[in-house]
Amino acid sequence: MNFSLCTSWFCTKTEQEKPANNHSAANNEYQAVVTTGPGPSPVSSGSCDDVMPPSKNCFRLIMLGSARTGKTCLVSRFLGGKFHENYTPTIEDFHRKLYRIRGEIYQLDILDTSGNHPFPAMRRLSFLTGDLFVIVFSMDSRETFEEAIRLREQIIETKVNAGAAGSSGGLTRKKVQPRIPMIFAGNKSDKEMKTVTPDEVQAYCDTQDSCCTFVETSAKKNFQVDEVFYQLFAVANLPGEMAPNHHKRISASFGAPCPLPPPNPSHLSKKYHLSVKRRLSDACGVVAPNVRRPSIRTDLMIMRTKTYNCGEGGSAHSSPLNWRRNNSGNNGSCVLQ
Repeated sequence: MNFSLCTSWFCTKTEQEKPANNHSAANNEYQAVVTTGPGPSPVSSGSCDDVMPPSKNCFRLIMLGSARTGKTCLVSRFLGGKFHENYTPTIEDFHRKLYRIRGEIYQLDILDTSGNHPFPAMRRLSFLTGDLFVIVFSMDSRETFEEAIRLREQIIETKVNAGAAGSSGGLTRKKVQPRIPMIFAGNKSDKEMKTVTPDEVQAYCDTQDSCCTFVETSAKKNFQVDEVFYQLFAVANLPGEMAPNHHKRISASFGAPCPLPPPNPSHLSKKYHLSVKRRLSDACGVVAPNVRRPSIRTDLMIMRTKTYNCGEGGSAHSSPLNWRRNNSGNNGSCVLQ
């Protein structure tokens, strides 16, 4: 995995004068990052400007779970509907999908993590930079379910501690548990010998907040894979059309600067009056080609900005995506909690 300086739109920025306040520096620095556009390299000005997602529509999804639970297979189904029988251990894979939904552009970055946790610091960084989480376990392995519970607890603990430490003025705020969109995906439901029952997983999720739900799935049989992501986007208050079977898939040409087709002008003024059938037919998504993972430096910058804003306005009854929506007019924050 190459962690050299990335040329993606997350990583491209110009040198600016350093402000006096560190938190202002983080926000200003982040604003410089999001002014270039999506894709593996800076998007040229001109006809491609309409495919640049606004900051409030940029999200990062983290796939977590033990090794051999099927995280990569679920991602593969999500992105292209394919399933690969051969197992190859994942170190870390990065994907990006762009959507045009009701005339708006959305960007979903997907980080497919390793189940072996070779780099604990990188795993903690993924907790802090993630907006949505899918925790995968095998229905035929109780150990993987127990690991899934530990992962949820670690995510919450990491974000709570970061929010308390990220308050302004150097003062430690009261720790408030955030509500994080999270799906427990019980994969390999096609297996005959199961050691985990759906009832006990559902019972655990019922003891958590409403942003934690359970879906039993099978990547091999393509059973309820769409439901995993549909439920995730539902608890995160994101458009349901982002789920695999709820939009038209478009193939992107390698090196194409504008992977999404141009919007239909006749629909822009009527996007809030379209029928459900028409909205689904108009929604489209494309996997951005040749996308490189943002550098560690960029992730650290994202983490710093998220931590600061989490400490400023956290609430026990708010979704971690609410800060983004409440500050949608501020184009200087892309995946801010």
